[in-house]
Amino acid sequence: MNKLANMRHWSERMGPGFGMSRPNMNMTAITPQHKPVHGSSPILSPTSAETPIHYSFNVPFASDLAGPNVEDILYATVGAVERWTHPADAPDDVPIYELPVHAQNVTNLRKLCKDLTSGPLPIEAYVKSSEPKRVKGQVTNVCLSGSPELVHKSRETILNDTPLALRCAVVDVEGDLVIDTAQTALKSHVVEHLDQIAAFCGVDVFLLGPKFASLVDGQNANGDAGRDQRFRVAIYGDMESAEHAKTRVLIFIDRLLGRVVDGTMLELSLHTVVCGRSRKNIKLIESTTNTAIYFPPPFSQVYRYCPAGAQRRNPEEIFITGDTAQNIALAKQKIHELVTRTRIFMKDAIVSAAKIDSILLSRLDKVRKIMETNGTFIQFPALASQRSMIRIQGVEGLHVERTVRDVMSLTGQFYSASWWIQQADTSRLPSPNDIRTMLSDICANSDADVSFDKLTFTITGSDDAVKAALMVISEIRFVTRSQYQIRVKIELANEHKEFVSGKKNGKINKIMGQSSVQIIFDGFNEYNFNIDVCGANYEAMKSGLSLVEQEMPASISFHVPDQYHKRIIGIGGQHIQRIMKKHSVFVKFSNAMDRGGVGREDDDIKVDNVICRTPARNAQNLELVKSEILDMVDRVDSEFTSQTVNVDRLYHRQLIARLSQLEELEKKWNCKIIFPSTETASDDVTISGPEWQVPHCVDEFLGMVPDNHELVLASTPELIKFLESAQFTNDLVPKLKAQYVVEVQVTEDANELTEDGKPTVTLLWTFTRNNAGGVRDAIDFLHSNLAAAGIEATTVKGAIPRPKSDSFEESLQYFDSKLLQHAPHVSTDSPTKASFGEEVARERSTIFDKLRKPGSMSSISSFLDRRKNSSHSPAGSFFKNGSSNVSKSSLISIESTRSFNADRNPWNDSGVNLPDDDTTPWPTRHFGNGSGSSNDHKPSQLQHPGDATPKHTVRASIDSGRDSGRPSTSHSTNSGYPGPIGPPRS
Repeated sequence: MNKLANMRHWSERMGPGFGMSRPNMNMTAITPQHKPVHGSSPILSPTSAETPIHYSFNVPFASDLAGPNVEDILYATVGAVERWTHPADAPDDVPIYELPVHAQNVTNLRKLCKDLTSGPLPIEAYVKSSEPKRVKGQVTNVCLSGSPELVHKSRETILNDTPLALRCAVVDVEGDLVIDTAQTALKSHVVEHLDQIAAFCGVDVFLLGPKFASLVDGQNANGDAGRDQRFRVAIYGDMESAEHAKTRVLIFIDRLLGRVVDGTMLELSLHTVVCGRSRKNIKLIESTTNTAIYFPPPFSQVYRYCPAGAQRRNPEEIFITGDTAQNIALAKQKIHELVTRTRIFMKDAIVSAAKIDSILLSRLDKVRKIMETNGTFIQFPALASQRSMIRIQGVEGLHVERTVRDVMSLTGQFYSASWWIQQADTSRLPSPNDIRTMLSDICANSDADVSFDKLTFTITGSDDAVKAALMVISEIRFVTRSQYQIRVKIELANEHKEFVSGKKNGKINKIMGQSSVQIIFDGFNEYNFNIDVCGANYEAMKSGLSLVEQEMPASISFHVPDQYHKRIIGIGGQHIQRIMKKHSVFVKFSNAMDRGGVGREDDDIKVDNVICRTPARNAQNLELVKSEILDMVDRVDSEFTSQTVNVDRLYHRQLIARLSQLEELEKKWNCKIIFPSTETASDDVTISGPEWQVPHCVDEFLGMVPDNHELVLASTPELIKFLESAQFTNDLVPKLKAQYVVEVQVTEDANELTEDGKPTVTLLWTFTRNNAGGVRDAIDFLHSNLAAAGIEATTVKGAIPRPKSDSFEESLQYFDSKLLQHAPHVSTDSPTKASFGEEVARERSTIFDKLRKPGSMSSISSFLDRRKNSSHSPAGSFFKNGSSNVSKSSLISIESTRSFNADRNPWNDSGVNLPDDDTTPWPTRHFGNGSGSSNDHKPSQLQHPGDATPKHTVRASIDSGRDSGRPSTSHSTNSGYPGPIGPPRS
């Protein structure tokens, strides 16, 4: 077997048709040509200047997006109900993709392709919709035939004239803002404005009623069901249009709240840069000026689709709402000052055009997170434009470099492959119609883009999609009966070259000898290089590719405060050497100097500064190494984690105005409090920090959030006398305040009556969210005092049921016993959650039980009126199915997305030599769906494109101690110091 060093020019000696990809064409110069007379196919014309190619791709319709429940609809804009609901006579099992809106999208696509085919240019476009076995739902596929230039230009036209990946954006709104005082009809100006938004943005808008709880969990003795107090505005449309309409709905709600609306203009490429890392600068401006600032989506330049008759949002327009015009003017001034102080660093990078399209179609959530984390802007070319240049800009070269590396790491999640048929029987070659059918089937079953040119298949897409496409091609008769070559190209960061190849290319040479494939490293650029796996047999190539993937780096990164690094490394690296040798995992540390020097902003304090890396076949040991390292860290600095707290988004503004208190809270508990972007309309606040500190920080943070609960009781003379007595005022109320940290006030509401029309009395309980768990205990305490006074209180509304006592309670209904008392299911109309149930019992068993004052840390706002609708607001987006379809080779890498040194390259080592298994030295890895389970031999269900964890980290870092050691290899005699590790030093 030839060594790798002797095969550097092997690809140059191959045939000219062996190339993996076609050079980028200039898409701007297209000369219209007359089509031949009817009866002859333009793609078979012998006078064509270029040999025609066939190109097949899936159109990412969101055909699984269902419309709202008809029972919840209070109002819908013109035609919305007809488009998003099935007809009344439709059967119950009709699939979602047969909704009129989805069927119309496919019809429009067919018309567009028919116009392209019958147009003046020699191009043919065919549409096929199917339900392949390997994919859930319907897949719509387009196959283009013609010259390469026209094919790519037609693909660009189709993708930019089609509403890709429809989504539903939800905004919660208080009922009194949209319902008139009598609550018998919607406010007319609200309905008119929703109609204007729908027409201006080209979307369908529904006003949905409050979300009712299920009868099992929310039904009380009176048969009432608990409900969320807020109404929902559901916006259906493509990504850009839905975001535009959502922002205008949020601004309209601000107007209803009496706020002033204004705006300013700023170049799109400066938006994320001016916002700062994690939007810190903008949150500071919002807190000091009491304003809300709405930025447009950062990818407006990528998608050019706009619904008919609608207006796209100006990508440079920023909306600002505030209490007064002076506050808005002050916010504008501060933004202008930020811009004038901003220095821009730029860098260009080259990424394959096919991979740019894949990122834009399936990884925009990752890209958005990278931009927000680093405070940078990434300029992508337009979708399907066949341009390969991206530009990154930011305020610091370090952040720009980190962004480039993070984006380049995303490219490793996509493969490209070529199946080159060398000698084929010309009498058995398929016809153009057969080719189109074949490519459509390959595309539909794999979700990869496939082209056929000069007896060569070219496949691009995610790693699993490319491998699935190769498997489908291997079952085609005319392909398998011919001689062929297969070449799969994997992109990997340069610093991992020797990690994968091994000492003196030992790993690669062993794989080539084991599986009879050729492996070539080429295509080196500033950041990445390509691994080409070539074989003359499909099974051999599959085996070789699987073995290469087993050698790909799997990594995990986490944060350990710098002061613990020396303790973990040990004298001469003895401690870390023992851990690395025990688990065959390589560990690197990075301190503040490595990350750019001392004195950087606070965000760098909590950056992941420890990275553990090992070949993928040993990935299961990464968590073991992490746990051993964290065992040497004091509890106060334990593993960093995060928790999401649900707070009404409108109250975020008041919390951000208390920024100084929040900063003190962060310093006290070494945590970070992150508010969502204003335009997301999310209720979720994220608190991250050490595992044992986050609960304390959450408790104090919720102590800044007021809440209340109304308990309505039937009015009786005895009850009124008791509530007006000195015992209640001077004795009971102070006890409730002291023991349960809950205050109570007695009021009367003439509109609140019992079922038989009798008057009621209302007890208003006020508290902070961290003490919400004590409300039920306080109510029980009040009832016990009423019972002691001989007063029978009848609850009309607001009862809080107790959680289930044990798992046998549900079975007791089958036993007729007077000794067994059943706990009735009662509901509540508290503004914080529908009822207690299994979820409450689960919450009460958490670590927060130890931290709350009386009762439970479980917030009443989390179990009575949790804003469940907010989870639907940003989630049903263009980048859905986040981790449900993480590919097999991507799943093994558990890493963070930020690098801790972009300027150095310390990972130039051969990795870790794992002990060989005498029986099965090369563990096999299935080539299919990537589930990693024992059922891998079964056909997989390919999901829609979504987020995937990068295969390799970009977290380059110099070894902070130079004494951290490295694991012993087969060429090393130093086994490290085996001494035990003592307890953590104080």
